[in-house]
Amino acid sequence: MSDTPGIVDIPEYEDTDLVAAEGLLGEPAFWFFHLMATLGDLDADPGEYGVDPTAYEAMTERLGDAEQPWPVIRVPFGGGHTALVVYANYEDENDIEFRVRHPAWGRVGYLADFGPECTGPGLSWAELTTIADSVPPDATPEDGLLDPAQRLLILLPALGDAATPHDAWTVVARALVRCGISEGVADSFARELLGAGPDASGFEPRWTVGADSPLPLCSSDLSPRRVPLALGITADQAQALAAALRGVPASNTTR
Repeated sequence: MSDTPGIVDIPEYEDTDLVAAEGLLGEPAFWFFHLMATLGDLDADPGEYGVDPTAYEAMTERLGDAEQPWPVIRVPFGGGHTALVVYANYEDENDIEFRVRHPAWGRVGYLADFGPECTGPGLSWAELTTIADSVPPDATPEDGLLDPAQRLLILLPALGDAATPHDAWTVVARALVRCGISEGVADSFARELLGAGPDASGFEPRWTVGADSPLPLCSSDLSPRRVPLALGITADQAQALAAALRGVPASNTTR
C-alpha cells in the first residue's frame, strides 16, 4: 500500500496510478454499472433495478474518468493470491480488466477483459464460488474486498462454464439483493447475468485439466485460459494457485 491515502501499489501496473475502489461497492449504483458495463448494456434504466438514476450517472462518470487514477478492486484469497478488477480508463477507450496475481510471480494472470475487445471466460463456477468464499482469516479491509456476496458479484462477469449448476441463479440473486439491487428484479437479473458473456454464440465453455499443468484450461477460443493461467510461473507456484482455486491447502509453498 502506498503512503498516499487510497493509492495502491501493484508492481505489474507500475506505470499507472491505481486507487483502491472497494469503498464504492456499498452503492447499488456501482453494482448496476459494473454488471451492465460487462453485459454491454449501459442504456438500461437503473430505476427499474432500484438504483437512483442520479447516483448511477455520477458512478458512470467516476468509474470511466481517464483523468483520475484507475479504480481497482482487490479480492484476496487462499495462498496469498489476489484477484483484481481494474477499471482501465484511457483517453480514447475504457476497459475492465480481470486479473490474478501473487507477489512472488512478477506477472499477472489474465482472466477476462471487457472493452473494445472482450476476452473470457476466465473462471469456472467452482473457481468463482471458491474465491468468493475464501476470505483469508487475517485479511482486513485495507487488503481488499471481504464480503462474500460482493466478492462473488465483482468477479461474476469472468464466469463461463457449462457445468454451472441450474440453480446458480439463486446464489447470484441473493448476492444482488444483498448489494442493493431491487428484490423484485433480482431473480430475472441473475438469470440474465448467467446467460451472457464475451462469447455470444451460445457455446458453453468446458474446463479440463491437462497433463502439463494442474491449472484447468478453458475450451473457449476467446478465453485467456486456453493456456495455463499466469503462464511462466514455476511448477510450485502453479500447484499453489490450482490449490487456491480449489479451496484446498497447497502441498508446496508458493515461491
